[in-house]
Amino acid sequence: MGLLLFRLRLLIDFQVRTVYRDVKVFLKDCQGKLLDVGCGICPYRHLVLAAGCAYVGVDIAEADRFGYDQPDILHFDGARIPLPPNSVDCILCTEVLEHAAEPVVLIAEMHQVLKVGGEALITVPWSARNHYMPYDYHRFTPDQLQRMFSAFSSVHVQPRGTDLTVIAAKIIVVYARCLSQNIRHPIGFLLALIFLPLLPFVVLAGHLSLLFRLGSKDDPLGYSIRVKK
Repeated sequence: MGLLLFRLRLLIDFQVRTVYRDVKVFLKDCQGKLLDVGCGICPYRHLVLAAGCAYVGVDIAEADRFGYDQPDILHFDGARIPLPPNSVDCILCTEVLEHAAEPVVLIAEMHQVLKVGGEALITVPWSARNHYMPYDYHRFTPDQLQRMFSAFSSVHVQPRGTDLTVIAAKIIVVYARCLSQNIRHPIGFLLALIFLPLLPFVVLAGHLSLLFRLGSKDDPLGYSIRVKK
């Protein structure tokens, strides 16, 4: 059931789908020890292990308030990573940097613990509602991301999706919210049923925008930053 629900989420949640896609591509080039910064419930651990890498997760102790309590991970203060310099081969940091009060400090820590020649994949949202409050602090432009990661020898910032993907994602979110809030209200529930036949076309439009890169990349779902030390 958990796998079925995750597959369903990949179908309709374009933020999760695009991050998952980029993580799978990144792991093809990974070897050795991988550090997952802000790992949460460790959703990519199975992919890391399948790629033949050793997995190390780190998150704040307060993550358990969001249901992210994992007994076999390291805890840190959200900035200083408790690992020796040059001790990991690869780093993942997915949808975390916006929650760091001092993101530049956290980036410097990732640079320090990563081995020379090691690579990291960091993803951040652009079009996203406030989430995990009160720990949602930032949204980053591509120019700012280039500056923040300038200590690395190479930095590649890529948008995830386009404005058309964003529109499709927002319609799905609004529909789901209206359905959940109005399910006990006869008129609201009736309206949800009326517009239900349109929802598959919205989902299809979102997937087509990703497949054929339709729309503008200036207003995407978010950004994936691939760096090398």
